[in-house]
Amino acid sequence: MTIGLQHQPKTREPVLPGLDPGEAAVLAPRVGNRPLFGGLALLIAVIVLLDMGSGDELRIVPLLVVVPALVSVFGTVRQTVGVASWIMVVAVISRLMSGGTFWDITSSVLFTVLACFLGVGACKLRIRHATEIARLRSAAVALQRQILRPLPILTDQVAAHGTYAPIEEDRLVGGDIYEVVQSPYGTRVIIGDVQGKGLAAIGAGFAVLGAFREAAIREPTLTGVVDALEDAVARHNAFSAQTGEIERFVTALVLGLDGAGRVQAVNCGHLPPRLLHDGVAGPVPLRRTSVPLGMAELSSEARVTERLDFPPGATLLMFTDGVTEARDAAGTFYPLDTRLDRWAGLGPRELLDALHADLEEFSGGVRRDDIAVLALRRTPSGVHRSALPGRGAQRAAEVFSGR
Repeated sequence: MTIGLQHQPKTREPVLPGLDPGEAAVLAPRVGNRPLFGGLALLIAVIVLLDMGSGDELRIVPLLVVVPALVSVFGTVRQTVGVASWIMVVAVISRLMSGGTFWDITSSVLFTVLACFLGVGACKLRIRHATEIARLRSAAVALQRQILRPLPILTDQVAAHGTYAPIEEDRLVGGDIYEVVQSPYGTRVIIGDVQGKGLAAIGAGFAVLGAFREAAIREPTLTGVVDALEDAVARHNAFSAQTGEIERFVTALVLGLDGAGRVQAVNCGHLPPRLLHDGVAGPVPLRRTSVPLGMAELSSEARVTERLDFPPGATLLMFTDGVTEARDAAGTFYPLDTRLDRWAGLGPRELLDALHADLEEFSGGVRRDDIAVLALRRTPSGVHRSALPGRGAQRAAEVFSGR
């Protein structure tokens, strides 16, 4: 499952009062009563006519007992009960009219009733199971929103669009992380990649995100923010060691954008970003790359900041190695820089759409790692979030998307 992190459903399911939208979608009928019972009436008429034409040698009406089972696959409990009742009446009347011994008629009627009740029971079990799945998925979506906020995100300094695709399509969150925080010191941005995969990697990523959201607002310097992230990973690893799990490190790129247009970066073993400006795309040189988060004790050098060029109208692309390490059928790595040259004139949203589609085509849909991409565009000076039309961050960010 690909999550572009826009979270705008294409269609609206009917929502019943007091129910979660996912549960309401499960309980809502997929086929209206009129088409269902109209089609059933036509089916019964055809089968009865065939049964009458076939004589006593071949009885077709008893085959109607499978209809409630079929309806139970897509219908509601009420629809299944209605169909089962109708089928029982038709089948029983038909059996009585055809004659036979008492035990033949009794066994046929009992079989019809039993089959109809089984269809209703199967429908109830299906809906119960689907409702439980919907509740779990709703809880997973709520958890995802706590771990990874929906994009785009607009701050006073930057509009951040993004794409997120976990390696396992049945999960909403993987080992890649990102966050954009408005702070008293400007906008702080992080993108990172946790070592390994699975729930343990998600736990380490959540520890980093929690620390970042707090430190981004509290710490006046970007290195102070990164030191807080280092401490968070160290504490998480200490707890993991107590519970028998392996220790993990996190590669991360942390940016700070102030109101004067200055951009600082601290690179903790992460891939350098790419800058797209005036139809040209290229890597941003970062000369002071330090060790990943969780490995500071292995290095004697303190983490330092360095300045980045991020002119107005440019797009700064941050990404994880799920992009650069994507491979085609021959094992060739994805040529990101070559592709970006083609899209250097696109806005952030169009750039992300083109990148995602090209990655899927290049890899043949085979994903070997989580993918997280952020496309940042500076907010025009003098324009703040409060001055923008009030339809949420998504519409506001489109003002600066370059479209």
